[in-house]
Amino acid sequence: MNLVCIHGAGSSSLSYYYITKHSPKWEALDLPGHPKGRPCSSIEEYTQWVRGYLWGNGYQDVVPMGHSMGGAIAQTYALSYPEELRGIILSGTGARLRVHPDYLRQELEASKDEDKYEEWLQEREDGLSEVSPALRARLVERSAEVGPAVQYNDMSACNRFDVMDRVHLISLPTLILVGTEDIMTPVRYSRYLNEKISGSQLEIFEGASHSLQNEQPQKVIHAIETFLANL
Repeated sequence: MNLVCIHGAGSSSLSYYYITKHSPKWEALDLPGHPKGRPCSSIEEYTQWVRGYLWGNGYQDVVPMGHSMGGAIAQTYALSYPEELRGIILSGTGARLRVHPDYLRQELEASKDEDKYEEWLQEREDGLSEVSPALRARLVERSAEVGPAVQYNDMSACNRFDVMDRVHLISLPTLILVGTEDIMTPVRYSRYLNEKISGSQLEIFEGASHSLQNEQPQKVIHAIETFLANL
């Protein structure tokens, strides 16, 4: 079974540091522009890129794990090409990912103004307060490499994403993960997914926020292993 992890907006494969260390069959992708190359402009385009990557590498028995924007990509893949997947894992995500206009404005301003950029980078670090200091420093460094312009691009794509009227059509085995302190994609988003996707499993991590796979990695790994073993 191949677990392929898809990161969130403005992030990178490093956001799955603990997950990919656990097993050689668990891989994390760097989407285009994160930091190399040119980012895609929509969730659909990112989905096609991921599909091309999987096909190009001859992967079979694939389970995509998508965090935040990556969860949108995983849902889109499951709705479009379910026969190519064994199941999906959705982490800190939702069937709709509306972004407050203030966040979009901040990302855009940070890409053009040095003072705003420093504020933006500090906010990235503040959002990782529950992650170990060593990994936090590496994640902040990678955020700087990816940059606010790419994050603005991704959050704009998230803002347009909405499968609330179709998510019930997902027929694949589905594991849904969320932290109780996640304010970006709150627990109610995951409960909605759980209600709409028949047979899905919901795991709620007490005290974890949006970066739950880096805050409580062993618990997340256990949930993933249990899910994969039952496929």
